[in-house]
Amino acid sequence: MFRKQRNVSLLPNYLILLLLAGFAIGPLVILSFNSVKDTTEIGANPLGPPTEIHLENFANAWREGNFATTVKNSVILVVATVIAELIFAGMAAYSLSRLHPPGENAFMLYMLVGSTLPVWLFLVPLFSLWRILGLINSLVGLIILYTAFNSPFSIFLLRSFMVQVPKDFDDAARVDGANTFQVFTRVLLPLTWPGFLTVGLIVGLGVWSEFQIALIFISKPDLFPVTTSYYNFTERFGRDWSLTSAAAVIMLAPILMLFLGLQRRFIDGLTQGGLKA
Repeated sequence: MFRKQRNVSLLPNYLILLLLAGFAIGPLVILSFNSVKDTTEIGANPLGPPTEIHLENFANAWREGNFATTVKNSVILVVATVIAELIFAGMAAYSLSRLHPPGENAFMLYMLVGSTLPVWLFLVPLFSLWRILGLINSLVGLIILYTAFNSPFSIFLLRSFMVQVPKDFDDAARVDGANTFQVFTRVLLPLTWPGFLTVGLIVGLGVWSEFQIALIFISKPDLFPVTTSYYNFTERFGRDWSLTSAAAVIMLAPILMLFLGLQRRFIDGLTQGGLKA
C-alpha cells in the first residue's frame, strides 16, 4: 500500500521528466522525419512521419555539400585536439596534484579566471597573431586554439580525479624503482582513465560542434569543418528543407552515435570526478 502511494506521488515528477525529454528529443525526431521526405511533403506535413522514404536526400546532400571532405576535416580536428588535450592537460593535472610546483595556487586562480572570460575577447589579437604566424586557413592553427581553450576545464577535471588517488600508490611504485613519468603512466593513468575518457568525450563533442572560431580562422572551402560547411550549405539550399534536413542528420549522426555509445561511462566519469580543490 505504501509503495503504491509512493509511486502515485512520483507521477508528477515522471510527467515533468517525460515532457523535458520530449522537448529534447522531439526536434531530433522531426529532423529525422524531414530528412527522408521531399519538399512537397514537408510543406504539407512538417511534423509527422513520412509517407514515402527518400534516401536519395542523403546522397544528394553528401555530394552537394562536399561532406566527404568536411567530415574528414572535422575528424582530424577532433582526433588531434583530443590527443593533444589529454597529453598536455594530463601532465599539467599530474603536476598540480602530485608535484605541487611553486605558484600552484596562483596558476589555478589564473586558469579559473581565464576560463570565465568569453572567447570573443581573445579573437582579434589571436587573429592578428595567427596571420603573422601563417596559421590562418590551417587545421593545425585550429587544433592549437581548441586545445588552449579547452585546457582549463580539462586540467581542473583531471586534477579532481588524481587528487582522489592515495599517494601511497605513488610511494609504492617509487619503491619498486618507478620514476615520475612511470608513476604517471603506470599508476595514475590506469586509475583515472574514466576522467580521461570524460575529458576526451567533452572536448570531442565541443570541437565537432564548434562553429564561430572555425568561421573566423578558416575561409578555404576545402578546409572547412562540417559545421561551417553546413552553414554554407544552408545558404545555398535554404529553401530545400529535405536537403538541409538530410545534411543536418549527416552532421549530427557521428557525434550522436559516439555519445550514445559512451553515455554511461561519460556520466560515471562526471559523477566520480566531482571538481575537488
